Amino acid sequence: MPVNKLALIRYKAIDRCLQNRYRKWTLDDLVAAVSEAVDEFEGIKSGVGKRTVQLDLQHMRSERFGFNAPIVVVDRKYYTYEDRDYSISNTPISEYDVSKLKEVVGLMRQLKGLGYFNDLSTMVARLEDKILKQGNEGRSYIDLDKNEQLKGLEHIEPIHASILKKRPLIIVYQSFKARSAKEEVFHPYLLKQYNNRWFALGCFMNNNTPILLALDRINQLREDGETAYRPASFDVFTYFDDVIGVSKTVKQRASNIVLRLRSEQLPYLSTKPLHPSQKILKEEAGFVLMSINVIWNYELEREIIGMGELVEVLSPKRLRGKIAQRLKETLSLYEKTEAGGA
Repeated sequence: MPVNKLALIRYKAIDRCLQNRYRKWTLDDLVAAVSEAVDEFEGIKSGVGKRTVQLDLQHMRSERFGFNAPIVVVDRKYYTYEDRDYSISNTPISEYDVSKLKEVVGLMRQLKGLGYFNDLSTMVARLEDKILKQGNEGRSYIDLDKNEQLKGLEHIEPIHASILKKRPLIIVYQSFKARSAKEEVFHPYLLKQYNNRWFALGCFMNNNTPILLALDRINQLREDGETAYRPASFDVFTYFDDVIGVSKTVKQRASNIVLRLRSEQLPYLSTKPLHPSQKILKEEAGFVLMSINVIWNYELEREIIGMGELVEVLSPKRLRGKIAQRLKETLSLYEKTEAGGA
């Protein structure tokens, strides 16, 4: 069972008192010390009661939270530690806490390439040596969406470190369209994940225009110790607010997209909206009219096409025409296949 923040403040206040053997601590003294601590750290002026401190002493003595504190009462009045060297700060982490850490690390291990998580795994392994190993033997029963073959994940940690330290990077990057790789000075501002791929949002050295680099297209990178870091000239944390996915340019503006969906899609879209701007405009027999305010990009088209016959674009007309054309081309592929098979 976990210890909440306020209880931990009280336990630490009691611990500080009982470690001080130059003074004799009555229950009233402990109540006063604990009341002062909760006022200092949490701003609670009402203090704590004797009953609360008595329960805290009982909890600290027990194995419930892994303390097993050797608290004794001398002359039926004064509280102290029987072991002069004892402190709850020196208590090994509880089995409960280790089990929770193991669960978290099990999830983190699925995000390959993040060295921070590897370090945490090592720490947990050391902690496990101090307690009886049991439970799920390190297995995680939550399976995150992931791609074990994805390239570029090793770049996540150095890019993240570069953002935190505000240092530019020298990268060797080759886009899908480029014939060869090119070395550039890159100022990173944000790491973004979408559809199991990772991207870095930033700007090149001689251009303030935001650019999004796919990490799997970065061949090499190293920190640039000479170039001054250039902060973003745009709001990094709201940059993707008006898109589905990651594709956008600075000049693009969101459009009001109106969709007509079959009613059976409504429960899915209510629990997992296409976009935070999603609004239900009207419900009619067997159908729902819905709007989203987003930039028209490739990811939007893919989401719409992915719903197949369950959705129809009503506006804007250009998007409706584009989706219709793509569906016609898709249908023609199947028609050719059937004709060839016949």
